[in-house]
Amino acid sequence: MPYLDHAGARLFYTVDGPESAPAIIFSNSLGTDHTMWDPQTAALAGRFRVVRYDTRGHSRSTAPGDAFTVEQLGHDVIAILDALGIDRAVFCGLSMGGLTGMWLGIHAPERFSRIVLANTAAKIGNADGWNTRIDTVLRDGMAVMVAPSVERWFTPGFAATADRALDGLRSVLGGLDPRGYAASCAAVRDADFREAVSSITVPVLVIAGSQDPSTSAQEGRALADAIPGARFVELPAAHISSFEQPGRFTAALIDFVHGRLPVTDDHARYDAGLSVRRDVLGSAHVDRSLARLTPLNEEFQNLITRYAWGEIWTREGLPRHTRSLLTIAMMVALNRSEELALHLRAAANNGVTRDEIKEVLLQTAIYCGVPAANSAFHLAAEVFAQVDASRGN
Repeated sequence: MPYLDHAGARLFYTVDGPESAPAIIFSNSLGTDHTMWDPQTAALAGRFRVVRYDTRGHSRSTAPGDAFTVEQLGHDVIAILDALGIDRAVFCGLSMGGLTGMWLGIHAPERFSRIVLANTAAKIGNADGWNTRIDTVLRDGMAVMVAPSVERWFTPGFAATADRALDGLRSVLGGLDPRGYAASCAAVRDADFREAVSSITVPVLVIAGSQDPSTSAQEGRALADAIPGARFVELPAAHISSFEQPGRFTAALIDFVHGRLPVTDDHARYDAGLSVRRDVLGSAHVDRSLARLTPLNEEFQNLITRYAWGEIWTREGLPRHTRSLLTIAMMVALNRSEELALHLRAAANNGVTRDEIKEVLLQTAIYCGVPAANSAFHLAAEVFAQVDASRGN
């Protein structure tokens, strides 16, 4: 397993995806570890070099002494990127990871093309609350933190329906070294970027949870307003929105990373459509389609690029994640197996997970008929096996 010795700590990290792909590095929240980003890794590793690590004092990363600062956490990120030979990356951090991202945006903007700050604030909580939590874990251990933390992390409805799926996060939290957790609490307690975030020049996306009791959507909006040009997205989730709403979270991240092209006329619409078509279906598929243009089909291909991709898929009303799931359902209903295979293969590009595809196919069994769903499940198994084989899984 890869470890990096840096500034007195041994940092655990993991890398997924092609070495030549654009890099994105994820930073975990307080009380979790790199596994909180499993849904994003599953969706992105085919197109990005996904780097995850355990923040010092968490899980397999050690923390010497009893204290460290968010500045040190920022230097840890730079050290990992240097060790991997990554000059520039996208950064995505949640809660404490978001504070790390703020420090990086302020002090190391040249290393990041874009920064995503999720479920965080420029100043999180107050000293009394953090000091009480520090005293509690140092006296009573980590077990006392598990139940109240899960209550803050997820909405009651999600926690009830996803109970077993949260066992991994519970296990990570309960198994942390209380000293490392307490030191992290102190780092969050002492971090205050309310004045400094206005100096961030890197493009920033702030993601908030509408029911987040730890860092409210209002605090997220205030953070976005304080950073010049920052975008803001609010998801129906509590604190760990990346786990509660993995598809929407990943779709927002992907849309932000790739940006939006303005659509002002047919030429611009075609250019925008071609860009979205590549994002959704993959450049290899689009290049094959362009190579097969003939006088017979060229105008048709131009039409669907301009209007299907440049007009509909670029609309803000639905995220690409949702459009992808809707398209899969419609292809099942219409028995369009070739197009269904195409969109099953492309779904991960839009942040869609295989579990979500399974749910859509189960839904089609009721509303489109069992034979249609049966064929779709068989086709999905074939497509996923081909995708896994191409990745060497």
